[in-house]
Amino acid sequence: MNNLILFFNEFLSYILLFMVIIVVAAVAMFFGIKRRKAQDAKTLMAQNAAENEMQPDK
Repeated sequence: MNNLILFFNEFLSYILLFMVIIVVAAVAMFFGIKRRKAQDAKTLMAQNAAENEMQPDK
């Protein structure tokens, strides 16, 4: 019986570790996507500003 309790203790410990890794990965992906969208928007605004400067005024 003691071995079974030790086994479940280790099993639950690894499950908890796995969940922590999943949460860290999810947070990293969320911030990565957020940062990439911000960078893309900034680049698009810079491109639009450059195109507006190149067009002659009418």
